[in-house]
Amino acid sequence: MKSSIADLRKSYEKAELSEEASHADPLQQFDQWLHEAIRAELPEPNAMTLATVGSDLRPSTRVVLIKGYDERGIVWYTNYDSRKGRELAGNPYAALQFHWVELERVVRIEGVVEKVSAAESDAYFASRPLDHRIGAWASPQSQVIDSRSVLLANAAKYAAQFLMNPPRPPHWGGYRLKPDTWEFWQGRKSRLHDRLRYRLADGRWIRERLAP
Repeated sequence: MKSSIADLRKSYEKAELSEEASHADPLQQFDQWLHEAIRAELPEPNAMTLATVGSDLRPSTRVVLIKGYDERGIVWYTNYDSRKGRELAGNPYAALQFHWVELERVVRIEGVVEKVSAAESDAYFASRPLDHRIGAWASPQSQVIDSRSVLLANAAKYAAQFLMNPPRPPHWGGYRLKPDTWEFWQGRKSRLHDRLRYRLADGRWIRERLAP
């Protein structure tokens, strides 16, 4: 019998999120949840959805990998000439979302985005595997290409040019989202989920419970 996606349901019963048990600082709460996701050996716990909005007001999303975080914000690396790079150049506000399905948890983060320093981008680029560094030169990200052979030819060209020491491309580097809003979602039974939002007001974080 053919099943309907409208009938797919799950009861969320793994954990709870209370004001008393959560951190007053959202970064500490995020650090706890991220490390719990890593310890649980979830598939790609560092994967996050990045949402941007272009000049045509059309939103777009893609999955990127978190590469660092501290009190300054959340960091990832990419091609500055990609669609997301172009959209961030015109509108620096963005949103991130982590979805740890197995733990029945979601974290949403909103704020303004800026490029990390050249020194930070250089240091991270130098730590990447060689084929990843070559790939940053080989891929004109988000541009139309005739076939995969374009990428392979570019990779061979830059591998021969740079050998074992490709420098960081000028069009490649890091971004940092500086949060002004966090939301932590914990699935609960009967769709009465826990949602705690932290919003920045006058330099301090206000924690609020939202209805699910």
